[in-house]
Amino acid sequence: MTSPLQSYGDEATFERRTTGDYPSKSSIIGMIAAALGYSREDPRISQLNDLNFAVRIDQAGQMLTDFHTVEWKKNVRKITYRDYIQDAVFVVAVGSNDDQQITKIHNALRHPHYQLFLGRRANVPAGVLLMEELDDKNPVTVLENLGWQVSPWSQKVYRKQNPGKMFPKVDIYADANLLNDHHSVMVKDRVGSFDQRNRYFGYRAMSTERVQLTHSCIAVDESTEHDALSAL
Repeated sequence: MTSPLQSYGDEATFERRTTGDYPSKSSIIGMIAAALGYSREDPRISQLNDLNFAVRIDQAGQMLTDFHTVEWKKNVRKITYRDYIQDAVFVVAVGSNDDQQITKIHNALRHPHYQLFLGRRANVPAGVLLMEELDDKNPVTVLENLGWQVSPWSQKVYRKQNPGKMFPKVDIYADANLLNDHHSVMVKDRVGSFDQRNRYFGYRAMSTERVQLTHSCIAVDESTEHDALSAL
């Protein structure tokens, strides 16, 4: 998952809306629900909480703060702030013992009923989502073995900044039941309702681990030759 800007709801006030460092499970559930054509009030959304979830940060990106001047009351103006993650790359894996459910979600994300976005409506994906169905039902195992997903240019920048290193160590955040031998924390990220009249979230247990990547899914062309007329 990548886009010039992404933003995943964290604690927010009228004056400031922050973002988490990576896609939350609730944001992915919202994306899946949109793809399936569920309305915000659809009770089937709560069933998506049962999906196994993990996310890997392949490129952390940088934080960007935008500001707006709003007229809060007559002749009273305030500055509000919104935080975004720019130029980040995330890999999300969801799993289920119900193979038909995974196939249904896969097809829906290929042909979404509603527009997909990465946190906020203005943050659309940078292209068609790259997806693959795998036999392994554990999202953590999948992410531990999946190659690096960043662009060739970003790979070159990393290796220039880290001489002697080909691939980085990356963080995986997952449902705690997928990392039983790791410390867990409670996060307010279980979808209760997306209904704008009564939006609320419960808590779920989350764990994290750091893994060493050993290969890339995107080949790097080390050639420096360039033919400016090759496209003619």
